[in-house]
Amino acid sequence: MTGRDDPQISEKDHGDPAARARQVCLRLLTLAPRTRAQLADGLRKRGIPDEAIHEVLDRFEEVGLIDDAAFARAWVESRHYSRGLAGRALSAELKQRGVAAEEIRAAIDERLDPEAEVAAARRLVERRLAGSRGLPAEQRTRRLAGMLARKGYPPGLAFRVIREAMEAEGEAAFPEDEPSFEEADPDTE
Repeated sequence: MTGRDDPQISEKDHGDPAARARQVCLRLLTLAPRTRAQLADGLRKRGIPDEAIHEVLDRFEEVGLIDDAAFARAWVESRHYSRGLAGRALSAELKQRGVAAEEIRAAIDERLDPEAEVAAARRLVERRLAGSRGLPAEQRTRRLAGMLARKGYPPGLAFRVIREAMEAEGEAAFPEDEPSFEEADPDTE
């Protein structure tokens, strides 16, 4: 849809790209919080010139209508607690939405401590463990590890949590000759 086709933009604003950009941004922000990059993409798709985009987005940032750091903090908190996503998955989602790397790191460091990630991984495993009773230990372990991997948990943490949960049930997670899965140190890789 171009600005001319948009019924919510008045006829007098069709000639003013900044006015069109303001209207589009306000409408998009009414639907859901957005990052600066998401708004810029939405404006470009509507044929708004880059100069007007930067002018309007700078002003919206200045008055606090756009705040990527606040967006990132809220995203981390919401997605971690509602879906159990780990920092790695949250980081990827925020990057996809155009949030700067330093704002992503700050949000994850501020809102997600390592103990919270471990606790979330344990909750996820506990919820899924009962549904896999009766299956071979290796199959249960693969399913649980796959679920945790899709949510961004590192393999060492995933296998440690799975092992603990299955041992608490009285079942070994891995055959005795299976190698130990230790959490990798990211600085040594």
